[in-house]
Amino acid sequence: MALVTSPTQQKGIVITVPVLVLSLSVAAIFFFFLLSSLSTCNCPLSSTTTAAGNAVRNGAVSDFARSEDDSSSSSSRTFSERTSATKEDIEWVRDQIHKNGLHMQDNVLRKGINPRTRAQQLQDLIQFKGISHYEGLEANNHTALPCPGELLVEEHHSNYGEPWAGGRDVFEFLAEASHITPNSHVLEIGCGTLRVGVHFIRYLNPENFHCLERDELSLMAAFRYELPSQGLLHKRPIIVRGEDMDFTKFGSGVVYDLIYASAVFLHMPDKLVWVGLERLASKLRPYDGRIFVSHNIKFCSRLGGEECTKRLTSLGLEYIGKKTHDSLLFNHYEIWFEFRRSGA
Repeated sequence: MALVTSPTQQKGIVITVPVLVLSLSVAAIFFFFLLSSLSTCNCPLSSTTTAAGNAVRNGAVSDFARSEDDSSSSSSRTFSERTSATKEDIEWVRDQIHKNGLHMQDNVLRKGINPRTRAQQLQDLIQFKGISHYEGLEANNHTALPCPGELLVEEHHSNYGEPWAGGRDVFEFLAEASHITPNSHVLEIGCGTLRVGVHFIRYLNPENFHCLERDELSLMAAFRYELPSQGLLHKRPIIVRGEDMDFTKFGSGVVYDLIYASAVFLHMPDKLVWVGLERLASKLRPYDGRIFVSHNIKFCSRLGGEECTKRLTSLGLEYIGKKTHDSLLFNHYEIWFEFRRSGA
């Protein structure tokens, strides 16, 4: 039996060739614009990506990578900045003074700035205790590190034969002359109240500044005032009370990039100075490490040139020469004698 389908039962869609071509063309154009919009996305780039792109365009890929390393780890920092003021810095300060019409007025402090000497400040502190203060039992409950009034008025800043600001001059000279970095290890023999040391502590990585100091009052000023007031407690400098050139408390494995003594060897017997040099020679980094001694080296010159050279050579040390540096703020220059370790 044959099945016959009537015309009314046949249903379907008839698509002609022109319509098919037109549909495909529209679809192609749609995909083209979609892909174009994705490739030109204006999505914000991360700062790292943008910096990297700029670095590549400027041919500074290595500099960018170096700066990224610096931000992630302080151990990769290099000596890339001056520690002393440049000519441009000096001109900027002078220009600011000129623009603001500033004058010293014969060094007389005007009324209203409370022109008090340190002695008067100390008396005010003892008598009035400051504008606002706690009384009775509360007096000891709000100050974590109570500091003696003598330190608060910075009497120890007058303990030196020259202005306190000279400590910055010494730091700048030694830091640049020895090419230290924040990773370097520095030892000061006789750091006193940290007139110089406070600048090294700020610059170096934690625990990288070492000092041997014999005077208790100087150490009290360092620990109870200078480090807290300068915000440097987190730097954890290794400051040891001791004498007779005993460096054992600093450990046996430390290697120093800079060892210096500012006006300290002047007050020591020559024999003790040589004991110190003998103990420190092996702790100085070969060739690149430096020892700087200020003012004079009579401990050496009193032996005579030939004998001094022979004795230095026996310790593995070599005399480099004499250098001077000027002060930034007052009419003064300082003399330094430079030594290095000549072999491993």
